[in-house]
Amino acid sequence: MKLRLVKLGPEYRRQLEEMMEEWLASGEKIIPYSIDRLDYRDFDHYTANLDVTAPAENLVPDSTFFCLDEERDIFVGAVNIRHYLNEGLLLYVGHIGDGVRPSERRKGIATQMIGLALEECRKLNIDRVLMVCDKENTGSAKSIQNNGGILENEVTLGSETRQRYWIDLK
Repeated sequence: MKLRLVKLGPEYRRQLEEMMEEWLASGEKIIPYSIDRLDYRDFDHYTANLDVTAPAENLVPDSTFFCLDEERDIFVGAVNIRHYLNEGLLLYVGHIGDGVRPSERRKGIATQMIGLALEECRKLNIDRVLMVCDKENTGSAKSIQNNGGILENEVTLGSETRQRYWIDLK
């Protein structure tokens, strides 16, 4: 499987629609939040506003990429990279949010996708990357650890316990 991260453009409209329709039909939460923040069916508005370009309430500048399986010409997931962290992101969210569409899980995609996202972090001069996952999400924790993630601690948010991992890119 040959994966690469791409920015969303008109040439990927079909891939986006197929992935989002599958995710919605599954009834599962769409992750990362950035790809579900706007209505993807209004494609032009969605594409133009997918990335946060200036700080706003609780948001920092970010970049969203879709993970393209070049052999099958489908989106298998997405990543959102926050360019820096505010207090809330530092405690509970981290630099990278990632999600793999339901039919593509347990194939090693998340591990590869995080590796590609770390390359994008290097381009942004982020030397130390924080990734956070729910304690119960052992698959996510394994994907983070496979990319060099070292558990710093666990924090509780409401009824959820989150694990905070750091990845050193130096």
